[in-house]
Amino acid sequence: MRVIAGELGGRRLRAPRGRGTRPTSDRTREAIFSILGDVRGARVLDLFAGSGALAIEALSRGAAQAVLVDRDLGAIRAMLDNVAELDLGTRAIVKRSDLRDELPTGEFDLVFVDPPYARAASFGPLLDRRLPPLLGARARVVTESDHRDPLTLSLPLGRERRYGDTLIRVYELAPA
Repeated sequence: MRVIAGELGGRRLRAPRGRGTRPTSDRTREAIFSILGDVRGARVLDLFAGSGALAIEALSRGAAQAVLVDRDLGAIRAMLDNVAELDLGTRAIVKRSDLRDELPTGEFDLVFVDPPYARAASFGPLLDRRLPPLLGARARVVTESDHRDPLTLSLPLGRERRYGDTLIRVYELAPA
């Protein structure tokens, strides 16, 4: 797995060991960032971050800062290794947390939500309560889930694309 584009393009990323984490494929990440376009200056929140690949890709493409959140200790180790190896310093903050725990504070411009596919749909109601206070006026929320049992939010849906079994939804608070 590698960073696709930007200042870190081509650099390798570590993924957590085992089958507990399913990294977003390079093809899907490329498609997500093609849909998003310019992310320069964005403050990013990556929930269920796994390796941190989505947030790191955003940082590579000019995002100002990213908070990477996961509850799995293996994922935390992989993210800390990736942040250190890529010399991201304070641009990337790694937090061990669960959606039911305290989430980072502040306003985010871009939020990635990539929960375990088997439970993705069940997170919709919790995210509908927890996300709105974290979203900036023009925020976008990108969800990744299995198309057969998708994660659905009550935010305005901007775009939806399917890549194999993966369904990508981009919710936009203020469409461009």
